[in-house]
This record gives sequence, C-alpha cells and structure tokens, in this order.
Amino acid sequence: MDKLTGIGTTTTGGITSNSMRMLEKSMDYLWTKQAAHLDNIANAETPGYKVKTVTFEKKFEQRLKAAERHGHTRSKTRRAIETAAWEVEDDEEVTRMDENGVNVLEQSLEAVRTAYQMEYTLQALNNDFTTLGRAING
Repeated sequence: MDKLTGIGTTTTGGITSNSMRMLEKSMDYLWTKQAAHLDNIANAETPGYKVKTVTFEKKFEQRLKAAERHGHTRSKTRRAIETAAWEVEDDEEVTRMDENGVNVLEQSLEAVRTAYQMEYTLQALNNDFTTLGRAING
C-alpha cells in the first residue's frame, strides 16, 4: 500500500499486454503524483513543510532499456514494468522565512497537468479494454 495515497496497486491479472500493464503502472504513478501536489498545496502555510516530489520516469526508462540490452523478451520487459516504482522525496529548497518551500501557483499548475495526463492515460486504457472486448466478443 502506498503511504501517500493510502491505496494499493491494482492489477488486471494475466490477460494484459505489456503496454496495458505499463499504462496501469503509469496511472498508479500519476495518482501518487497528484496526491503529492494536493498535499503540497494543503500545507502551503505550514512552517517548515518540505515540498513532496514524485519521481518515476527516469528509473522506469532505465529499467526498460536494461531489459532491452539483456535480450529484449516479453517476460523481461514485463519484469521491468512490474518492478518499476516511484519515489516520494522531500525537496530541500526553501523559499520563505518560515522554511516552507511550497509555491502554490507552481503546484496548482502541476496538479492540472497531472490531471490531463491521468485523463489521457485512462483514455488509452479504455481503448485497450475496448479492443480486448471486441477480440473476445468477435
């Protein structure tokens, strides 16, 4: 279970493709990232609060490239996707005298950007499930 969001990672079982699993993993990451932005905004007036930053893309890309270097197979790619994880870090940059580092405008813009990314990811997942449903139903 994720400490920031309080939810567990979802899974659709063994019927998913690597691209669908990657979209699912991306959605989990975006959900955590959105929770961090909202947490940051909620604590904009808390003295000493450190901005939470969620990272995922670089490590995820490194895992996929490593799987490709070691003989790009579906199972190695799946393992790279399954083991990829995001990290929530405290940003040490302080912008105010009370040692609070939250820039509300910046966090609000990032929350909107993340919401759009979530929408596009959900649309892609929906398209994959629609395709899968058509394949099953004929």
